[in-house]
Amino acid sequence: MKEKGMTTITLKKINREKVYQYIYQQKETSKLQIVQDLQMGLSTVSQNLNELENDGLISRNGYFESTGGRKAQIIKIVEDFRISIGLGILKDMFHIVAVNLYGDAVATETIELPYENSDAYYTALAANVELFIQKNHYAPEKIEGISIATQGIISPDGTAVTYGDIMGNANMQLSDFSSRLPYPCHLEHDSKAAADLELWNHPQLDSALVFLLNPNLGGAIITGHEVHQGNHMRSGLIEHICIDPNGPKCYCGNHGCLETYCSANALKAASGMPVKEFFNLLHQTHALNLTQIWRDYLDHLAFAIRNLNLVIDSPVIISGYLAPYFQEADMQYLLSKINESSLFQMDESQLLVGNHGQYTPAIGAALYYIKEFLTPAVS
Repeated sequence: MKEKGMTTITLKKINREKVYQYIYQQKETSKLQIVQDLQMGLSTVSQNLNELENDGLISRNGYFESTGGRKAQIIKIVEDFRISIGLGILKDMFHIVAVNLYGDAVATETIELPYENSDAYYTALAANVELFIQKNHYAPEKIEGISIATQGIISPDGTAVTYGDIMGNANMQLSDFSSRLPYPCHLEHDSKAAADLELWNHPQLDSALVFLLNPNLGGAIITGHEVHQGNHMRSGLIEHICIDPNGPKCYCGNHGCLETYCSANALKAASGMPVKEFFNLLHQTHALNLTQIWRDYLDHLAFAIRNLNLVIDSPVIISGYLAPYFQEADMQYLLSKINESSLFQMDESQLLVGNHGQYTPAIGAALYYIKEFLTPAVS
């Protein structure tokens, strides 16, 4: 049977997808609300709700407050119907997260495991991932996929790291993970993954510049509501912008890269202590030497933001490991330094701070499979 060139089966799939996506967007809704807003017949909506509930995709629990008649039942999606696992691989450790269908990190862990390009490393990592899944009681069929964020430039086809001087992971292959884990696997640059998370959290942004303040600095550009990759996957590598040719030597071999001033490692080196200890002492003692170190850091960050904002006229997002340490006074100081000698003034609404800290790349990576699951199979 055809209906205006569309099969009945296809139409049913479209209606089912519309109902599910509506419930997802609303977070909580009722049958009558779906009928009214989607302009579908009551029997069509009822049938789709029954199917979605039988398949485990939605739940009907509790009731809305009465508006004079019979109480309407609350309908929600089952947030953990599928789980995506995200990994954030660093030189000495990796972060692992489980993310639900709303992009919420429902489980996190940091595992000490120094990186090396060896069978032993990848086997140990895979074993830890499997243990994490077991400890959190996720059935294998719930796992939508495992997405890996790593430092280094990823090949355009997503199968390998093509540049990885920080970790020495230029030989890292997607198959190193997919051959050891019984789930779909995906590989991406940690900064791009971080930008994906910030875009998820700020869907109203069409464009933005992301500063990933991790042990090593990273960056990404959002434009046209997407993370910009560039012709060779090298867009947004702000860490290698030279701000002083006579400055400290960078791991890339050049001198005075922004990496040497604005990475968390640079702050650690300047203070001579771990980052967490530095901020504890800074906020407790307000020692002049610590305050000066922090202000020097913010001054260099402001210099970079001011100049890059002339190239990309957009909001700026402070993200990554250091982001949770930024207090309101720090943001005000940073904004004042950005505007101090700027031709065009930035207002505080254009300076945003991420809130996922060290887990940012792992969560952002995990969103890959969440978005894939939520993308309608029919249109």
